[in-house]
Amino acid sequence: MDLQSLILVVDDDPDLRKLISGFLGEHGYRVIAAEDAAQMRRMLDEHRPDLVILDVMMPGEDGLSAARRLASEAGPALIMLSALGTDTDRIIGLEIGADDYLAKPCNPRELLARVRAVLRRRQSAGAPSGNLYEFAGWHLDVVRRDLRDPGGTFINLSNGEFSLLRTFVEHPQRVLSRDQLLDYARGRDSEVFDRAIDSQISRLRRKINERTPAELIRTVRNEGYMLLPAVTRL
Repeated sequence: MDLQSLILVVDDDPDLRKLISGFLGEHGYRVIAAEDAAQMRRMLDEHRPDLVILDVMMPGEDGLSAARRLASEAGPALIMLSALGTDTDRIIGLEIGADDYLAKPCNPRELLARVRAVLRRRQSAGAPSGNLYEFAGWHLDVVRRDLRDPGGTFINLSNGEFSLLRTFVEHPQRVLSRDQLLDYARGRDSEVFDRAIDSQISRLRRKINERTPAELIRTVRNEGYMLLPAVTRL
């Protein structure tokens, strides 16, 4: 499942919002929804989705206008849905800046395939070639499994601590639930985390706190954990 991608579905039809959101959720995506462009804007500011599925014909600001603003702001990937399925409408949508354009009604499986393709293209186009992450002066080399503090001192990590830290630097400034951390970390390591994830994070946090006074990993009550600083991939 692709748990790292967050999708925002924008459509004034509540039944269609529910159908699309449920189908994408069943296939591993995190999904949020908005009923119009104004609510979409609030969702964009609060959640920073990776992809927006946007209906063209909505009350208030229409989808084409909203799409123009998204493109001008270099926003998330965009798939437009419209009952206007002519070649001219599709060309207009793509020229505005949409990554894909799909006529309604559409097969949910086709939409899922388009979502996967758009996210792959975006990730491939923006993927750095390096394996070194920098955050708050710290450096993590995920190939060499080498963590250095801001002074350049090597910090020894267990397999579990390394897998968790790698998960955090690959998903910075996002609250990650225990289930998400388990899914990400278990995929890279055979070490069992189910009953030990809190203690693993406590040990990782202690090793970091010995070298810096700043809080880097925050516990978010009843939600999970978050790496606070921005991360740069070098």
